Amino acid sequence: MDERYIAAVDLGTSKIAVTVAQISSKGVQMLYYRESPSEGIRNSYVFNPQKAAEKVKAALADAEEELKIKIHQVVTGLPRYEVSQVNARAEFERSDGESSITREEIDFLKNNAIDTYPLPDPEKQIMYGVVAQSFTTEEYLNARESDIEGMVSDTLEGNFKVFVGRKRHSDNVDRVMNLVGVAVAKKYFLPEITAGAILSDEERENGVALIEIGAGATSVTIYHNDIMRYYSSIPFGGKSITNDIKLECGTSESLAENIKLGYGACMPEKILTLRDKIIQINNRESGSCKQLSVKYLSEVITCRVREIVDACLYKIQESGFGGNLRNGIVLTGGSAVIPNLSTYVKELSGYNIRIGYPRQKFSYVGCPEINDTSAVASVGMVMAAKDNKYLNCLSEPPARYDEEEEVAAAAPEEPVEDVYVPSEEPVYEPVEETPDDAGQEEGKEEKESGIWARLKEKDEQRRQREAAREEARRKKEEKKANKTPRIVWKNPFDALTKKVGSAVGRIIDDGYDGMEE
Repeated sequence: MDERYIAAVDLGTSKIAVTVAQISSKGVQMLYYRESPSEGIRNSYVFNPQKAAEKVKAALADAEEELKIKIHQVVTGLPRYEVSQVNARAEFERSDGESSITREEIDFLKNNAIDTYPLPDPEKQIMYGVVAQSFTTEEYLNARESDIEGMVSDTLEGNFKVFVGRKRHSDNVDRVMNLVGVAVAKKYFLPEITAGAILSDEERENGVALIEIGAGATSVTIYHNDIMRYYSSIPFGGKSITNDIKLECGTSESLAENIKLGYGACMPEKILTLRDKIIQINNRESGSCKQLSVKYLSEVITCRVREIVDACLYKIQESGFGGNLRNGIVLTGGSAVIPNLSTYVKELSGYNIRIGYPRQKFSYVGCPEINDTSAVASVGMVMAAKDNKYLNCLSEPPARYDEEEEVAAAAPEEPVEDVYVPSEEPVYEPVEETPDDAGQEEGKEEKESGIWARLKEKDEQRRQREAAREEARRKKEEKKANKTPRIVWKNPFDALTKKVGSAVGRIIDDGYDGMEE
């Protein structure tokens, strides 16, 4: 079976996310997703390649160690901030005006627009992406790309949105990967591929605004008639909320982030069960403590969220498509899951709101975090890269474990007398098993090779260990149930010293035969 592997690195302001996926004829299988703290990145762009490279190198090493692979190239994203959009137009005279317009001619026009567009400052600017808006012939204006193929015309004209960013920001991504020692296979314009990982066809057709609230930047992407019509970003997001909490409470940034995740919410009037609670923050070094009202914490968060939402709504109105958003607004990004955020945005905007999670166009095992809103960019990069059949990010196929190592790893642990049994079953994606047919050993060996087989084997080992622990617990309870009760003899007057009157006399008169424990 022809298998390829895609490794994606999401360079975020607060996190480095590494994703590894297997691409085969059966579809996309997410094998690995981990987030780790980042450094050297601000407002989604790399400003210190040396610090960023240290974190990326450690994150890739963890993935290689766990999956027993060697990553030699990755796909990554371009910064989302400091990106401007301009309108561009390109046209050409067709050699045969009586023939139908072909796909090759449309692609030629698009590539010509990209290659010949004059950047205002080529030394400092670079083209991040180009999106075709409409096409025009001698008789039709503003036709879609899907409609223009097959028409007849002497000329063909295309209108495009060109997204321009800083060249230094793009070059710094290459510098980071060079310091890590891996090649950059592809750099994606993230707003477009993120929308592909979240939005449905109906939303893109009817009109929708995708607001991605990241740690260092918040972006607004608008789709209408299945075309990306507008993009803009602002230089603050979830990390600004964390900094507000840090300043108000006088704590460290990591503690402020934990407070936001544990108790943060918008609209203090809506958190009736928590608003009266007090958070006590103890300083072990100085011995002092501070108290923070959950209601006041919510007020701090709401003020910053109001600023972010107002800026996004201004961008929507600036786009000119504010009245065409039939499917409202989709919120995504790491901060989109703040309690009451969607309700607050709906109250401020009047649009219908939903939280955008990655669309289930893939399977996964062992990495449920891939379904979080913070993973949408990583999912988008993998889904975009899977269409390139020549892209394989591993230097060599994953090595198989030796048979003796597999047998040893599969052996369940020896049960002990006192066994801890989790109160809840661990969450994992069940593995679909197919019975082996006689005489198909070759096909079976192919199916069980690679990373998928090892992950499946680990999943089976874990279930065997849990079964062993459950059996040991059952035997222990059965032994306890069959155990003969032990009789403990006590002095009856020890239990009667606090009794008075007739109760004492009655018990003594009746006699005492002993107490059973």
